[in-house]
Amino acid sequence: MVAGRVAAGRRGPDIIGPVEGESLWIAVRDGTRLAASLYRPSVPPPWPVVLEARPYRKDDCTLADADWYGRFAAEGGLAAVRLDVRGTGSSEGLATDEYPPQEQADCADVIAWLAAQPWCTGRVGMFGKSYSGFNAIQVAIERPPALAAIVAIYATDDRYTDDVHYGGGVRRGLDLLDYPAYMVAMNALPPVPALAGPDWRERWAERVLGTEPWLLCWLAEPTDGPYWRHGSLRPGYERIGCATMIVAGWSDAYRNATFRMFERLTGPRRLLIGPWSHMRPEASIPGPRVDIVPELIRWWHRWLRDDGGGGGGDPGPPITVFVRRPAPPEAAPDALPGFWRHEPAWPPARAATWALTGSEASVRQAATRHPEPATPDGCDELRTRADAGIQAPAAGADAPPWGLAEEQTPDEAGGLVYDWPVGETPRELLGYPMLELRLRSSAPVAQIGVRLCDVLPDGRSLLVSRGVLNLTHRDSHTDPRPLPAGEPVPVRLELDATAFVFEPGHRVRLLLMGADWPSVWPPPSVTTLGIVRSSVRLGLPVVAGPNPIADPPTFPEPIVAPSPVAASRALPAVWRTERDLIAGETRFVIDHGAETTLRTGTRVWERCWGTIAVTPEDPARAWVDARARFEVTYPEVRVATESHVRLVTDDVGQAVTVDLVVSEDGSERWRRRWQRSWPRGLQ
Repeated sequence: MVAGRVAAGRRGPDIIGPVEGESLWIAVRDGTRLAASLYRPSVPPPWPVVLEARPYRKDDCTLADADWYGRFAAEGGLAAVRLDVRGTGSSEGLATDEYPPQEQADCADVIAWLAAQPWCTGRVGMFGKSYSGFNAIQVAIERPPALAAIVAIYATDDRYTDDVHYGGGVRRGLDLLDYPAYMVAMNALPPVPALAGPDWRERWAERVLGTEPWLLCWLAEPTDGPYWRHGSLRPGYERIGCATMIVAGWSDAYRNATFRMFERLTGPRRLLIGPWSHMRPEASIPGPRVDIVPELIRWWHRWLRDDGGGGGGDPGPPITVFVRRPAPPEAAPDALPGFWRHEPAWPPARAATWALTGSEASVRQAATRHPEPATPDGCDELRTRADAGIQAPAAGADAPPWGLAEEQTPDEAGGLVYDWPVGETPRELLGYPMLELRLRSSAPVAQIGVRLCDVLPDGRSLLVSRGVLNLTHRDSHTDPRPLPAGEPVPVRLELDATAFVFEPGHRVRLLLMGADWPSVWPPPSVTTLGIVRSSVRLGLPVVAGPNPIADPPTFPEPIVAPSPVAASRALPAVWRTERDLIAGETRFVIDHGAETTLRTGTRVWERCWGTIAVTPEDPARAWVDARARFEVTYPEVRVATESHVRLVTDDVGQAVTVDLVVSEDGSERWRRRWQRSWPRGLQ
């Protein structure tokens, strides 16, 4: 959302393409018109077409992203189309939710329309980052006849466990400070007056009065089920038949779909994993930053063109991965140390498991400096500290202020630490670490936060991977069950996918916490967990032996491409922890935004800010207060929307209030409020 760091790089006549697209209206089966922009190549038609569909307003709020489209046209000879999904941007209709069934049907209609145009070869690809990566996967499930290939960038196959809603069956925390409020305000903006025509105010009124906050749907569905399975590829991977390229980043929150999608898809596939955050690879913090547009064009040429078309061209190695090396922890590093390499298949033939057990570990509660004995029943006790986790507040990084994890030892004051020496040879991890253990709980509802860390020789602790689990979901996300009082139960938890080298002289550290705040919502009570030390088994996925592909990958440097943005600046960012000794609260505060002026003269100002808070000694008492505001100045009118989301929990319930204020030329036009409450249940 906030403009990222601009990467310096090459620029040449071969990368000059159209800066702005040609406006199109595409009518879908119920007569609703969707707004699109077409970027035409300079070579004679017909052309293959690549389509991106998302709700983030192609003509103003995200017009700055249009440089890729011009490059697809200029460098790849591809027609590129940007689409505002139904009810967003200038498209007609209402945006009823994230990824509703109507959206996939609309996209299938758009693909059929594009394929039928005289300037199209009949082959269409679909791609996108984040939201549009999700719906590329979802539309591929529907198998539109003309859809020949997709590229999903920073997306996932499971909306319940791996989106911004319920990680490990626990409601996300910090994500509530941003996206829910942001989408309420953005969805209330009008269609672009110059595109929509003289009735734009009527369509605006329909949108403001008819669109509900998406957050209400998400809060009403705390367990997995039909709502979340819609739009999730997992576990039915055979439903996709077209060629699929996956682009992921180790610093991004959506990295977990990478290997499981590649392994289970049945059609042609390609996997590229870099060090990147939720920013485009050429501008990511952290780097190394690379230009992946040529990689995408090569993919499109192979599967969309008659002279590639799935039967020709060099596909290259199917997996390209960046492997991270240790470095002192830093929230916003310019680049991570490491190296690129290829893999011929997944799982690799040379894959193995490095098994570490609790019986072999040095164990301590981090509040002390000495090893601690287990209790008489063989358990290591872990008492919930509800604000434990602050050193890695976000599940993944993005543009500032959303940074990487900081040094982890301060969080150890709220947890149990298990240490193992690395030994005399390096250990290269590639895949999903797995933790198995048995534990007992003093409360029927509890959670466990897990962090795998690399301890540097100087004692600093670097986060490598993490996981979290609502322990009532230990057997199922669809049918959670309370924990039996005092009775040990088995727990198995898969941590986030990673690629990392543990070096000789370092230590492997497993940090267990009874919370992982503010990344996820705190548990409803202070709980004591008893971890059966002899049951702790940490399985680390390693690769051993020589790599069968010796040549390392190479990428072009990032480029500076033509942009429709005349000027852009980030607003001052805030990323701060507060401790209120009088209220007894720990709070995390964010504030960020940007101001952009387009070459068309339109000015977009946006800001998100808010606070998430917990009472460490009474974690049921937690709240989030989030706001988002947009001001868009068109030649014809100045509009503004502001949303306010407040969610509060106690030990029995949760209540949410959403407010929206919409104005035109400084005068308020509409004010709306939504209020809902639910039992807390097993959250």
